[in-house]
Amino acid sequence: MKIVTINTEKTQNIFDELNANFGGKVTFDLDEYMLEVENSFASGSIIGASFNDNISYVQFDMTFKADVRMDILNLKSSPIYFAYCSKGSLSHSFGLSGEERKLKTFQTAIVSSTQKQDNVLSFEKGKNTKFTLIIVGTQNETQSNSLNQKVKDTFFENNLVRDFFYVGSYNLKIAEKIEQLNSVTQTGIVRNLLKEGILRIILAMEIQQHSDDLHAFANESNGLTLKEMEEIKELSEFIKSCPEENFTIKSLSKKSGLSPNKLQEGFKMIHNRTVNDYITHMRVLKAETLIRTSDLNISEIVYCIGFTSRSYFSKIFKQKFNCSPKEYKFNLSPMAITA
Repeated sequence: MKIVTINTEKTQNIFDELNANFGGKVTFDLDEYMLEVENSFASGSIIGASFNDNISYVQFDMTFKADVRMDILNLKSSPIYFAYCSKGSLSHSFGLSGEERKLKTFQTAIVSSTQKQDNVLSFEKGKNTKFTLIIVGTQNETQSNSLNQKVKDTFFENNLVRDFFYVGSYNLKIAEKIEQLNSVTQTGIVRNLLKEGILRIILAMEIQQHSDDLHAFANESNGLTLKEMEEIKELSEFIKSCPEENFTIKSLSKKSGLSPNKLQEGFKMIHNRTVNDYITHMRVLKAETLIRTSDLNISEIVYCIGFTSRSYFSKIFKQKFNCSPKEYKFNLSPMAITA
């Protein structure tokens, strides 16, 4: 077993220690660190950055060739950790002798420990694990309206006197938002601002889930198993990649092995849409991309994305973009911009 010790007070410290233990190459750009590893011990990448309000995040997409134990030290403070597992699983314990709890795919956890109590994470050999850790620092007295102070007040009205651990119900909406975080392609300050905004939304979603679970409100995933949720996610990606296909509830049910009722339950849980509404939504988004990037006329685009009625397409396009497809295309032209 490989044992790694991490001090989370500074993002740079985290990556220095990870680099020393895993090898690979660290790059740095505007407060964002990336460690890429491809060797006999591990393969994958680890990304991390720091933002305002003493908030930072570290994201693992790693496969280890041996079991790994990661000891996260709290030497000067007791941060609050918000963890989400997008793929695979990992285990957590407070110190080496603490109870080991498993964090599974699509689950979120909120963890904090008393000062000088280690948080121990364990990764299994040979399993690809995608894991996002948001760290909210609590060491400094801050303004009462700052985000990290509000997070601290939400979970700990008084000083933390015992270890805190919560694992939530399955939540695919957070997985979707994390994918959005990872799909940011901009660079420099724009990238930093976009990532910070998305990260704050993820943090809000995790806090909201904790609140909902405590009050037993709308625990939407109760009716779906983990395998069923994975099927729904895979089906969503399939529709997104080719929305022009002639999908039906029957064909999608056959492809996924899920009943029509399970399909509808899953899509409403993840996307707040029925299956058909999701297909339509993806078609409209693809149409907007084609209007921007292709020379096809509107009628050709309507045909390409699987609609049979141009008037219906124009109606739903206007509902989303507040203008007709023709007006949208015109507003993209250089003449419209300079007029």
